[in-house]
Amino acid sequence: MNLDAIRERFGGAIGEVTVFRGETSLTVDRDSIASLCKALRDEEALAFDFLSDLCGVDLHPARPRFLVVYHLFSPRHGHRLRVKVPFGGEDPVIDSVVPVWETADWHERECFDLFGIRFRNHPDLRRILMPEDFEGHPLRKDFPLEGTAKP
Repeated sequence: MNLDAIRERFGGAIGEVTVFRGETSLTVDRDSIASLCKALRDEEALAFDFLSDLCGVDLHPARPRFLVVYHLFSPRHGHRLRVKVPFGGEDPVIDSVVPVWETADWHERECFDLFGIRFRNHPDLRRILMPEDFEGHPLRKDFPLEGTAKP
């Protein structure tokens, strides 16, 4: 997989690129995620037209606190790519990629529900697993282990 065109096009937005056991991961600035994902899907040499997963990671107490990780697959070329987007806990907002891959809809809702990461321009950002009146985000590392139930 040749990511040179993407690196050239997005320059400073792309940080570390690693390959481990044949799997490529790249770290990207959160302000570029929507346009980068569109390019990854539309660039003929890459053709990542399948978002197999999107998940949140809480690294608390480390800084930056959160990661959103996109797992992409190109059926045409047989390539896999992991895109990681780090950002702080004080403003957990990132652009939605639902316009790029419709399947991101429920993945982003799950990430919002369990981590409190908001996806800007998401068409229906609301809880998907927890009740609407649930307080907090249970997969955050600072969520109380005993829960928030009141006696």
